[in-house]
Amino acid sequence: MAKFDEPIERLIEYFRSLPGVGYKTAQRYAYSIIEGSPERANNFADAIKDVKQKIGLCTKCGNYTDKPVCDICESRNGKTICVVKEPKDILAMEKIKNFDGVYHVLFGLISPLENKGPNDIRIKELLRRINELGTQEVIMATDPDVEGDATAMYIAKLLKPMGIKVTRLAQGISTGSDLEYADEITLSKAMEGRVEI
Repeated sequence: MAKFDEPIERLIEYFRSLPGVGYKTAQRYAYSIIEGSPERANNFADAIKDVKQKIGLCTKCGNYTDKPVCDICESRNGKTICVVKEPKDILAMEKIKNFDGVYHVLFGLISPLENKGPNDIRIKELLRRINELGTQEVIMATDPDVEGDATAMYIAKLLKPMGIKVTRLAQGISTGSDLEYADEITLSKAMEGRVEI
């Protein structure tokens, strides 16, 4: 394998560290930067710096935002909360355009194999928000896999005695798949066909 000069090799390695980027793709990205204008490279670097300096977590739901409270939490009804594993899942759910509730990011799922229990994810914060917002329904939009199902069932058991309706997205999303890769039609059907748990 040909050896590149150190700055090129370093850039390739940084691109390779991104999820889903192999060596060949990282090389193409590096060449694109090299062959582009200095202005484009500077703008790219500035965009990375800006996102690291300006983007944080919404103090209510945990979504990425450049303000203390995200636009969704500021403008929507908290009677329905859609619970997701990670902030990128909110972006996936927003594709369906007919959900007018708010979100809650757990930042993980219950996973005994990874030593993650209920206290390691944001369940206490969810319970507090439900009380504050007078929530009537919680939609569990965790991935349809063992951890996602276990987390959904655990939260449902906590909320049932409180009289909160807990639903799960319908199985239009195939088992073991990631929510972020589902298309808007599949997500829309899954939201419409959600079932109580």
